[in-house]
Amino acid sequence: MNVHSPIIEAPTATHIEVVTAGARLNDIGLAWTALWRELDGIAFQSHAWVDAWWSTLPANSGVTLRIGLVWRDERLVAVLPFAISRRRGLRLLEWAAVSYTDYGDILRAADCPAIAVLQAWHAIARQGGYDLALLNRLLPDAEAHILGTPIEGARAALQSNHRQELSFRVTGEFTTGVAWLEGQSKKTRQNYRRGRKALEETGPVAFRLVGPDEDLTPILDRLGELKRKWLEAREQESALFDPGTVTLPALIEVLRKAGALKVFVLECAGTIVAISVNFVERGTMMAFLTTYDREFERGSPGMLLMVDYVGWSIDHGLKLVDFLCGAEPFKLRFANQSVVLRTLAAARTPLGHLAMIVDAVREALRKRRAANVAATESSEP
Repeated sequence: MNVHSPIIEAPTATHIEVVTAGARLNDIGLAWTALWRELDGIAFQSHAWVDAWWSTLPANSGVTLRIGLVWRDERLVAVLPFAISRRRGLRLLEWAAVSYTDYGDILRAADCPAIAVLQAWHAIARQGGYDLALLNRLLPDAEAHILGTPIEGARAALQSNHRQELSFRVTGEFTTGVAWLEGQSKKTRQNYRRGRKALEETGPVAFRLVGPDEDLTPILDRLGELKRKWLEAREQESALFDPGTVTLPALIEVLRKAGALKVFVLECAGTIVAISVNFVERGTMMAFLTTYDREFERGSPGMLLMVDYVGWSIDHGLKLVDFLCGAEPFKLRFANQSVVLRTLAAARTPLGHLAMIVDAVREALRKRRAANVAATESSEP
């Protein structure tokens, strides 16, 4: 084992390792990938995803790895993929690649005992180096919920936190994409047809799936250009879309190599006016990144593209379209299912405890204000 990775012996014929060095992350790639495939994991939990993020981090990022591993002999049976970064003065232990991971989770083989996973978590906690652990975006069936199980005599147990996010989906037994669209409200159908007609006033409109051998460089450049304009309008920024970024192409390449990548574009008179970078896993279309050209806003190209790729998904036998994290209004136009994503948290230092107290007070005040507003509205004639 690596000298940088402290090991403790578990009473279950397993041994535990905590990876803190990038070189060791590279070493465990094959074992991690074998476990990920065994469990039919999604891209966000793959070694390739975490490695693409790690290998493209700036040298001065200040991020450190804390990846827990459970081994049974030479076989890897669990991965707890965490990293520590600094934000707003706090050292946070979060999912590795958290900024690009919609569904955080651990990997655990069927024959890996729960106690070994918990011991791996506490081995990470004992190493310290962070003020607060914050594991977000947990699906209801996420394996990581096990980390909230206390161990007698051990500290740093993760607890359910009030923070939640929503994930919206389209699901149901639809025969065709056209049948799905016809099942939408009259207003939705009219908006779709009006938008397409408005775009056609500029030139021919075409929806298409980008071919597997097509050069993605100009499409990703266009994606970055449109995303930057959107962010600037909101006085926001994201390094993922900076000119010359290497992280976005690296993440897209992970999806392409896995055979999961589906890039859809809507073109008007030969110009790309909307893009959606999606991927298909477990029979589900997952919408990872989407954007549109606001100069064509009259035609609602983003909405048109969503309708078209949802229809494409249904026509190709997919039973679920997952818009991933975020409660943006445009997702609500078509979603007929929502899922609550939970958060686990634990403070490790006085600063971390203080941050949790402040957060709890703010949440209590928010709830009180909401209750007062509701009471006022209900009392109005």
